[in-house]
Amino acid sequence: MRRPDAPLRVAVAGLGFGEKVILPALRDCPGTEPVVLWHPRPERAAAAGQAADLPAVHDFAALLANPAVEAVVIATPPEPRFALARAALEAGKHLLLEKPVALNAGQVEELQRLAIERGLVAAVDFEYRAVPHVQQLAALVAEGVLGDPWLVKFDWLMSSRADPHRPHTWYSQAAAGGGVLGALGTHAFDTLHWLIGPSRGLSARLSTAISERPIPGSGSMGAVDAEDSALIQLDLEDHRGRPVPAQLTLSSVARGGRGYWIELYGSEATLVLGSSNQADYVHGMQLWMARPGEALRPLSADPALAYDRTWEDGRIAPVRRLLGWWSQAVRQRRPMVPGLAEAVTSQRCCDWARSGEGTLMGIP
Repeated sequence: MRRPDAPLRVAVAGLGFGEKVILPALRDCPGTEPVVLWHPRPERAAAAGQAADLPAVHDFAALLANPAVEAVVIATPPEPRFALARAALEAGKHLLLEKPVALNAGQVEELQRLAIERGLVAAVDFEYRAVPHVQQLAALVAEGVLGDPWLVKFDWLMSSRADPHRPHTWYSQAAAGGGVLGALGTHAFDTLHWLIGPSRGLSARLSTAISERPIPGSGSMGAVDAEDSALIQLDLEDHRGRPVPAQLTLSSVARGGRGYWIELYGSEATLVLGSSNQADYVHGMQLWMARPGEALRPLSADPALAYDRTWEDGRIAPVRRLLGWWSQAVRQRRPMVPGLAEAVTSQRCCDWARSGEGTLMGIP
């Protein structure tokens, strides 16, 4: 029997973000302990295991059969996530999933039902909820500083895929979960729902500026059908059930883009959160507030929200914080927030943005 305060023994499946960010976060978090790595290519698994001084396997069934594994972080590309997550839940493993969790909301709902049936804790890495300045913004809204929310504007304009010579990968394919909605929209919808309230309708205009990219090692070009920009109008619902208009602009091809900026306009104040640092959203995030008749003035985050240490890769700190929440939820046998319930509502917005382009759609 494991002690209630024993670290959660975690396997990491997927070795991109998983190796660079999740593994060091797991090692630094007192509530978690990485015990094995997984990658479908044997040579890639072996190299990662040697570098990390951890066992590494390429057989996912063998990983799930390992009694040392209590939980699994699935940080693969989106397409295989659903099948891997379902197998892990069926094997009795707790989960932390990268986003998009699956390719559609129906798949996320199936995972949610399975986790509830098995009494397992499933977290989703909506790590912006663990960034101090974003947490401070959420606290101010919850305290009523904004007053009645009147208008929300969210611009997330990145240049990560503005180079047309960047290779064709799964990110270029809508069927594989690629596109700016999965990469940025999942986070953005979750943040809007957290700050203001659920989406009750949306209209979307999606576009693909770079329609083909070079296929590595082939000398040929591959068609791109995943969106790289999205203009979305939403009707959010505040805590009193009143509609709040919101505008969301996403792009991964915005050369010189302004980065991540949220503007909240209310009856009692204006709140602005943003960072122009496209390489590291933690280092550079700032918050401003203005009362009626005042100019915007900077606000510091509550020192209690500060991280224990500064990482060269700022992404590690919020992921470490979220891993701590997850391990506590597992040990205390309670639901995790953010979890699959939040992922369902976020993914549903992505689905409607793709299928109902230009159409107002009610979202239950």
